[in-house]
Amino acid sequence: MAQIGIYEKALPKGITWQERFALAKELGFDFIEMSIDETDERLARLDWSDEQLAQLREDMFQSGVRINSICLSGHRRFPFGSSDHEKQQKAKEIMDKAVRFAHKLSIKVIQVAGYDVYYEEKSMTSREAFIEGMKESVKQAANYGVILSIEIMDDPFMNSIGKFLEIKRQIRSPYLQVYPDLGNLSAWPENNPAVELEEGIDCITSIHLKDTYPVTEDSAGQFRDVPFGEGCVDFLGLLKNLKRLEYDGTFLIEMWSEKSANFKEEIEAAKNYLYPKLREAGYDVA
Repeated sequence: MAQIGIYEKALPKGITWQERFALAKELGFDFIEMSIDETDERLARLDWSDEQLAQLREDMFQSGVRINSICLSGHRRFPFGSSDHEKQQKAKEIMDKAVRFAHKLSIKVIQVAGYDVYYEEKSMTSREAFIEGMKESVKQAANYGVILSIEIMDDPFMNSIGKFLEIKRQIRSPYLQVYPDLGNLSAWPENNPAVELEEGIDCITSIHLKDTYPVTEDSAGQFRDVPFGEGCVDFLGLLKNLKRLEYDGTFLIEMWSEKSANFKEEIEAAKNYLYPKLREAGYDVA
């Protein structure tokens, strides 16, 4: 049975984790991907007390819905590649806390945003600093048995699995892997998404299901809030490709409906679009 999860930001923001688990279960999902983004509010989760974490664990185990992964996008604000030494140090601190946080909650995968820098100018120096930061981070993650999985991004620095593999060749560890987003892979005209998946299949921990509008000479593309079926992703073709490659990892529906009054209808519409394609590709979906 394929394990399918929902992104935390698809569910209402102002609810408890107990309520969030209950909603995910009601909607038929196996797990939630937690967001630790660049906002102070979500970064503060990394400083939760042992009592708060124990309560979250209890709520999670009682619900039967797990937190399978963390989307750690806080490094957009505090990137490893920053020219600001204080931001570099903050990046390392965030990663150190995130690994310990994941370990305490038995979360297996931390999705790392594949940005050397986001708000600064890119350079060879920012690339070097990113690689050095990841080398240290992988050593820390290995101590706790936590996998760091770099997402293929909406950014030229890490917009293909091939670019991830360039980093992987320099950091040879089973605790550094890749988290492809089918939308992001498909949006860049230089990518052949099927070939990308074939080249990286040995390193893929999880798959994001999301549609995108493509990058063209006249458009920077659109990497979120694209209704499923209206973008450029050939979901059926790529899912058949993954099935042929014997990919048996998790799938995560990535949506940003946390402020929508109709979030349940939007999530059901996504399921109604994606699940028939998963089944046709050969995946057993409830």
